[in-house]
Amino acid sequence: MTYSFDLFVSYGLSDHRFSLARQEIRHILAMLGDKNPLVKRTIARGIAGVNSGLDCREVIKGLYEIYSKDSAIFRETIKWVPVDYWMKSDLQSMANCLSSISKHTITKGEKWMMVVEKRRYDRYHKADIIKHLADLVDEKVDLKNPDKIVRIEIIGNNAGISVIRPNEIFSIARAASATMTRTV
Repeated sequence: MTYSFDLFVSYGLSDHRFSLARQEIRHILAMLGDKNPLVKRTIARGIAGVNSGLDCREVIKGLYEIYSKDSAIFRETIKWVPVDYWMKSDLQSMANCLSSISKHTITKGEKWMMVVEKRRYDRYHKADIIKHLADLVDEKVDLKNPDKIVRIEIIGNNAGISVIRPNEIFSIARAASATMTRTV
């Protein structure tokens, strides 16, 4: 199976939660203007793959807006992550992709960090993946306050790479924290 989703959405780990999460994902995306998203279960428990007709970055912005108005809408989904590029999960394929995209997604002077999430994958340790790939980006690494995050999502034989700003991931924890900060 080859993936080509533009969003990963995490939800509760129990198997019966997928149908509830799928309903929630479809409902939220309909609120944002996508009436017919594709939502599929992946081989990783608690992760749904989503193809939306909407721009993923705009979806993330919209999720924060929806959450600020009615946080109770988010009962099942925990985190929404854009995925820009798909390839096989071997080091060479990931290196080829990162090498070709990093020059136009991380500009001169931008600080960056790498995050690797792997599920159903034991071929390489996270540290080995980072060590192999980090040298492909010439800009300065900043683990505390990066301008960009190279996020690598590995599920089995598939790897998805995104180069995103820190605010281009939606998580319930981050949204709750932002809401609390605004009300204090």
